[in-house]
Amino acid sequence: MQSAFAQEVGAYLNVGSAFATSTGARIDTYSDGTLYKTPALSGAFGHIGGDVFLSKRIAVGGEISWRLDQGDYAGIPYRPTFYSADFIYRPAYRKGRWEPELRAGIGGARIHFFPFDDLSCAQAPGCPASDHFQQHLAAAARWYFADHFFLRPAIDVHHVDNLYEFGSSWVPEFSFGIGYSVGRGE
Repeated sequence: MQSAFAQEVGAYLNVGSAFATSTGARIDTYSDGTLYKTPALSGAFGHIGGDVFLSKRIAVGGEISWRLDQGDYAGIPYRPTFYSADFIYRPAYRKGRWEPELRAGIGGARIHFFPFDDLSCAQAPGCPASDHFQQHLAAAARWYFADHFFLRPAIDVHHVDNLYEFGSSWVPEFSFGIGYSVGRGE
C-alpha cells in the first residue's frame, strides 16, 4: 500500500550568475543628449528553492532567483527576478551520496526598475516593471555530505517570452549552494 504522504521534502539556497546579451540600444534616459547603453544581463544571483518528492523519483517544486544587487539599465537602477513551478525527475535514486535531478516548469520573469523620476522611466522599455512568461529547464546534482545536508551545483535555463529589455530570450544561470532534506530513505 502506497503512502499518501511525501517521501522527501527539501530546500536549498544557491548563489551564482545569470547571463543575457545586450540589445545594443542607446537611450537618452534623461533627455539631456547623453546616450546610455542598454546592458547585458549579468551579476551575482541568489537562488532559493524547495521540493516535495511524491515518490523516490518524481517531485514538484518551486524556485526563485534574483539579482543580489541592483544593476544599471541605461542609467536607471533595476533588478531582475525569475520564478517557476517545476516538475522534477530524479533519473537514478539510490541512498548514496550523489543524486542527479532534472527539472522542467513554467513561471515568470520580472524586471523591476527603480527610476529617479517619471521622465527617465518613460525612456526605458518596460519601466517601472515588466512581467514576462518563462519556461524553465534545469539539471542539478545533490551531493550528501551528511544525512540531511547536501551541496547542490545547478545549471538552469530560462526561456523568457518577449524579453525585449535584453538581446536574448535565453537566460542561462549557473549556481552552487547548500540544502537540507528530510524523509530521504527513511
